[in-house]
Amino acid sequence: MNTYPLEAMSLDEAKKIQFELVDTVTRHFQGSEVLSLGDLGVINGLNKPKTTFKVEETLADFFGVEKAVLVRGAGTGALRYSIMSILKSNDNLLVHDAPLYPTTKITIQSMGTNVIKADFNNMENIQKVIEVNKIDAALIQYTRQKIDDKYNIKDVIQKIKSIKDIPIITDDNYAVMKVRKIGVQNGADLSTFSMFKLLGPEGIGCVLGKKEYIDKIIDFNYSGGSQVQGFEALEALRGLIYAPVQLAIQAQVCEELMQRLNAGEVKKVKRAFIANAQSRVVIVEFDENIAKDILKETNKLGAAPNPIGAESKYEFVPMIYRISGTFRESDPHLEDRMIRINPMRCGVDTIIRILKDAIKAIGY
Repeated sequence: MNTYPLEAMSLDEAKKIQFELVDTVTRHFQGSEVLSLGDLGVINGLNKPKTTFKVEETLADFFGVEKAVLVRGAGTGALRYSIMSILKSNDNLLVHDAPLYPTTKITIQSMGTNVIKADFNNMENIQKVIEVNKIDAALIQYTRQKIDDKYNIKDVIQKIKSIKDIPIITDDNYAVMKVRKIGVQNGADLSTFSMFKLLGPEGIGCVLGKKEYIDKIIDFNYSGGSQVQGFEALEALRGLIYAPVQLAIQAQVCEELMQRLNAGEVKKVKRAFIANAQSRVVIVEFDENIAKDILKETNKLGAAPNPIGAESKYEFVPMIYRISGTFRESDPHLEDRMIRINPMRCGVDTIIRILKDAIKAIGY
């Protein structure tokens, strides 16, 4: 079994991104504003808090897009509003031939949108599907939906646009601040992601891209009660500033963990490999069907058994948990012999110790 994880930024690249973001902030905020908690309510002419507006301008400038908007509902809300801004009932949405993320599937079904599938790993198949179907828009998930996915998102965007210039939405969750360019920077019309997964506050999402679609999203959220408040916007921005360096360190820990497990440091491990499922993790395969027993013990030993927001500000102990739902749907038997590990903020030695103690606890 081969996996094709996204290429992570180096620590030096992540530091550069952090510095560039802070530089962009200083071009939009006065120092005293950065040291405040932001304003509340809507301002005449903006229909949103002034601080929220400034954060959105900062994000648009930093990512090099026409406009940005912060929304409620985290990544799901960002993606939902994006789909609503482009598609109508009975429109056809092109997606990858793979299990859809559950909340994305609910959004598509509730809108009455038709799904047309193509294998994004196969450029000829994309061409054929678009040529024989009426396609109104496309949705591309940046990270992997199947364990053997290997498509390059830039190539897929360019291929679709070369056949038919339709709007393209990218689900950039688990990719932002890990990869060098997100969807809109590779030619998509809208990028969507959760700020909660980037050390930000609960429930806040972001949409970046074309003004014509983002203006519709802003109209959807005209009500003052729908607005992201200034203190939430500033908290989201602060989290984003710290995210790239932390995520680069996390990626380095994944690499070292994979190498040490494959060197035989922990018994019963058949092999380990890195995958984006959905976040960048180490997948560990055991030589017996002991995965579920291992997970019972790792929780007792201090590892988080499930995500909150997956890489949120609350998740600092290593997370050792079952393989993702989309992976389970592609092959239900994988759950018996595989687990996934996200180091979060810890080092390799902690994870190795927990695994060794868990294996000992189940009788090996």
